[in-house]
Amino acid sequence: MPDASGWIRSADLADQDIVQARAAGTAEAARSEAPDDWQRPISILSHWSETMQKITPFLWYSSQAEEAAKFYASIFPDSRVTRVVTMPTDSPSGPPGSVKVVEFVLFGQSFVAMSAGPLDPFNHAVSFVVNCDSQPEIDKYWNALIDGGSAEQCGWLKDRYGLSWQIVPTVLGEMMGDSDRVRAKRTANAMMKMVKFDIATLQAAAAGNG
Repeated sequence: MPDASGWIRSADLADQDIVQARAAGTAEAARSEAPDDWQRPISILSHWSETMQKITPFLWYSSQAEEAAKFYASIFPDSRVTRVVTMPTDSPSGPPGSVKVVEFVLFGQSFVAMSAGPLDPFNHAVSFVVNCDSQPEIDKYWNALIDGGSAEQCGWLKDRYGLSWQIVPTVLGEMMGDSDRVRAKRTANAMMKMVKFDIATLQAAAAGNG
């Protein structure tokens, strides 16, 4: 992955080469003379993927967007940081180089994070739910995300960057939606006492054995 300054320099060279090649011949010649990223977007906040999602979560960090993206990508499968670009011009956040935009993927889902100085802190109004099929999966993601963070009630935690996550067993939705509302209430009562979710305890409570 090239650094931002190299990417920007290659873009400038691409412009020069394309103009020269087009003056001499065809668009095909222009493409052959320019680097692979010659069809770059105008805006640094745009996505570079040809399979762009309609809706993409965008997270504003004060200063640790790249570090956070790498941390999350190390936890989940089918996850990676795909591009890091530094804003090459002045912005309300500061001089050139003070804003960094990070594109990354978690579980195949695209995200964008930005380091642009302090603004609004993360809060509980927005969180990411990780649906887990087993207790080992709950334990794995909970233990990884809470490293440097803090535990909260009912499967919630805050990671080391202040972002909120819910680590939830997929079976919980079925149990809470049980047509037997007495069983559902027992499940809810057990859930309200938990920090990290325990599937066996939830199931025992639903069955009246809690």
